[in-house]
Amino acid sequence: MHRLWIAFGALAGLGAVGLSAWAAHGAPAVLAPGALESLRSAITMQGWHALALLATGLFAERRGGKLPHLAGGVFAIGLILFCGAVYAGALGGPHMGGVAPIGGTMLMTGWALLFLAALKRA
Repeated sequence: MHRLWIAFGALAGLGAVGLSAWAAHGAPAVLAPGALESLRSAITMQGWHALALLATGLFAERRGGKLPHLAGGVFAIGLILFCGAVYAGALGGPHMGGVAPIGGTMLMTGWALLFLAALKRA
């Protein structure tokens, strides 16, 4: 299961790099400044949480237990919800209401679970 978190983190990192290039070179021509700022914010969150997923996968492989895997799952779902909602809003897609705050709360929960996993004795 740890390989799933590493793979998802690598995919999220790949997407963040590609989206960063588009945000720097193509998006300014088609997006309003506020939408461009939202896009950049989502890319930043995606990049950071790609790294979090990689670290979670490595920690889960080394340490084992349920908490690291729970953290990985919560990170993955939170990343999809938060970034997906922000991307949709920035790109003129459907308004997703409270989805971004739910995703953001899940990302914070993932960090809390990873914290608890690190403190728990093996």
